[in-house]
Amino acid sequence: MGTQKLLLPWGETTIIGHVVDQLLQTALHRIVVVTGHDKTPVTGELADQPVTLAHNPHYASGMLSSVRCGIRALPLDCEAALVSLGDQPMISSSLIDRMITAFNVTDKNILVPLCNDRRGHPLLFSCVYFDEVLTHFEEIGLRGLLQAHPQDVQELKVSTPSVLGDIDHPEAYQRERERFEGSQ
Repeated sequence: MGTQKLLLPWGETTIIGHVVDQLLQTALHRIVVVTGHDKTPVTGELADQPVTLAHNPHYASGMLSSVRCGIRALPLDCEAALVSLGDQPMISSSLIDRMITAFNVTDKNILVPLCNDRRGHPLLFSCVYFDEVLTHFEEIGLRGLLQAHPQDVQELKVSTPSVLGDIDHPEAYQRERERFEGSQ
């Protein structure tokens, strides 16, 4: 992107500000934001938000290291974790609450949104898998959790393609921002 994408303008805030605002409007009990590169400006952006900040000094090794950092920052009595990407600002609070509701009524321990027969993010999983995520899946990330336990995965059909992508390029940022502004 050539710049810290999480701090790009999004509505009346930034991408990360909007993502956190959406998460704060859900039934989630605690929100842990894992920072990596450019920790200080991202931390400053969220200074007034009721979130726990955790810095991942190993961010360059990939997203799994940030997921692990987030799990370590959770309270010991945490029952599940929702892994939401900081660069998916089109994920709404209503989608998150729908996922939480579906997770609470299923007998499965992993819930993943499904759009157009493709799995996306956020991913919601039970604490029964925390130790496994902390110690496995080095090369494949959280997809490894889904592959290791296919019988324990609940897919939640959604109509929003926002679960399938994130903002990694200026073109994606512009496209998603136009979609967002058009929906307001």
